[in-house]
Amino acid sequence: MENSVQLLASIIQLAVAPVFLLAGIAGFLNVMSGRLGRIVDRARIVEIRVSTVTEEPRLSMVRIELRTLWRRVHLINWSIGMCTASGLLVCSVIVSLFVGHLWDLHIVEVVIGLFILALFLLIIALVLFLREVQLATRILHVGREFPN
Repeated sequence: MENSVQLLASIIQLAVAPVFLLAGIAGFLNVMSGRLGRIVDRARIVEIRVSTVTEEPRLSMVRIELRTLWRRVHLINWSIGMCTASGLLVCSVIVSLFVGHLWDLHIVEVVIGLFILALFLLIIALVLFLREVQLATRILHVGREFPN
């Protein structure tokens, strides 16, 4: 009995590290969903502005901003998707650790593969997020905003 309790304790210890990674992914998803909401809100404002602006230089600026906002939405959506898939794979790693122990399966390669894939998807999500932030800061120019 004591041996099985110790073995279970070691399996739980192994599962704790991926749980911390999962918590980090959840925080990252929270940040990205907040950014997505702000981008969509700004896009709605700019879409209204497109229909009200008549001077060509300003209309061109507004259209460029709107295109950039939709590119940002696309990037952040992909980043959220990759991050979510990464989180699902981390959950699969945790479940695999327990199931492998419970049924005495030798699935080390599966666990390693899932974990590597989860990290790979997280890397892609971070790169996409970085690209979205770079795109957001590129269009910032002091004095470009004009009154309605």
